[in-house]
Amino acid sequence: MDLKYGIIGCGMMGQEHLRNIALLEKASVAAIFEPDAEMRRKAAEFAPGAALVESLADVVRHPDVNVLLIVSPNYLHLPQLEEIAAIRPLPILCEKPLFTDPADAPRLAALRQAYPAPIWVAMEYRYMPPVAHLIQQAPEVTGGIKMLTIREHRFPFLEKVGDWNRFNRNSGGTLVEKCCHFFDLMRLIAGCNPVRVMASGGQAVNHLGESYDGETPDIWDNAYVIVDFESGLRAMLELCMFAEGARYQEEISAVGPLGKIECLVPGPGRFWPEHLGEPPVPKVIVSPRDPKGPRELDVPVDPTILAAGDHNGSTFYQHQGFARAARGAQAPEVSLTDGWWAVAMGMAAQESAATGQAVDLTRAPYAPR
Repeated sequence: MDLKYGIIGCGMMGQEHLRNIALLEKASVAAIFEPDAEMRRKAAEFAPGAALVESLADVVRHPDVNVLLIVSPNYLHLPQLEEIAAIRPLPILCEKPLFTDPADAPRLAALRQAYPAPIWVAMEYRYMPPVAHLIQQAPEVTGGIKMLTIREHRFPFLEKVGDWNRFNRNSGGTLVEKCCHFFDLMRLIAGCNPVRVMASGGQAVNHLGESYDGETPDIWDNAYVIVDFESGLRAMLELCMFAEGARYQEEISAVGPLGKIECLVPGPGRFWPEHLGEPPVPKVIVSPRDPKGPRELDVPVDPTILAAGDHNGSTFYQHQGFARAARGAQAPEVSLTDGWWAVAMGMAAQESAATGQAVDLTRAPYAPR
């Protein structure tokens, strides 16, 4: 089965998806809906054979389209999923986060019950090769993970069409918009659900001098989050979005009674300063307790795949999995339930940081739906 993508939203991330779809076998883009003229022009350069249409409905009804990709601003994801369900339910790859308002959780639950085709949530960090290696090897190396730490030291939020990502009301807030990836990783690695979240975060440096229609951005740029899981595993996230001078962007470590495993992931190659030479190579480091002595493993990514996006090749590997699901060869690896939990954990973290109180995830509105 040849996949004919219909794409809803084609800004910066949508264009990364276009570059990666072009690398897939038996896949092409049939139709694109992108209301911004400049983004539409760029999308046409990456997918010259695609029809540029005027609405989401035009994409869904296009006769050649048999799979859909949603890459619109965060606050549009859930209403667009509902609109697709009412027109023509097709397999969907939906960018994160699934929703941005806690009050919308029942709508997502209703969609999950009724939608007849696969929906895969785009949690691509799972598919970064060094992260995937850590996920696979961690149980054996650690003897059972007891502590999990994720650090992201990176650049500030990039400019988006209409500056929608500068405000919590549009993005869901930094701990939803950006960090749902990490909460998804925590839950995946833990193999169980979270029960409590404690956080501290805020806006210290970025965007404070900006103004949009008289409003100063309220998006946070730093946080610490601690999550307790059903199994007793403890996880911590450290986020700093004014640390783009770091050699590695993501650092993940898992520790248990037998040892420690960590992975180091560089940021986008296009941001690496040329005067420093070649960008760093992703690494996995295994540190057993006995016999002591860390072992380093380079985990390079195919240069063609690496050049197609800013996410260490993960967008391509994610599309490979989605293609298998769309063709009926497997179930989605990142379900609507997974996507819901990632958002719920981010919202709970933001609540905790705002109130100074731990949030119980076993109670409403965060209890599983």
